[in-house]
Amino acid sequence: MSVQLRPSQALRLWQQVSLAEVRGKAPDLTERQLAILLTIYLDPPPHTVRGLAEKLDVSKPVITRALDTMGALKLVSRHRDPNDRRNVLIKRTVEGALFVERFGDVVVAKSAELPL
Repeated sequence: MSVQLRPSQALRLWQQVSLAEVRGKAPDLTERQLAILLTIYLDPPPHTVRGLAEKLDVSKPVITRALDTMGALKLVSRHRDPNDRRNVLIKRTVEGALFVERFGDVVVAKSAELPL
């Protein structure tokens, strides 16, 4: 299924989702944090700091800082890879799954409100 939006509609959708997030009670994530979180929840695991840094084309410290914030919010957790102690595995959490599901619901709801 493909949804065709004009650029102005796509921007309006993004604006409406952003406004809903800012007005809501959910944690206020940066664009980068949200991109990392969605990658963790939408792409199949395993996820590592190194792998996320490569995928998002940022440094490992950038990923680590974002994960610090998201870890404090219990959206993700980090564990040493038992097979290679140099790697840090990023794990999904119940709180994070609920955040992503709710975020998806907001996107769907706001897209339904778009004028045709």
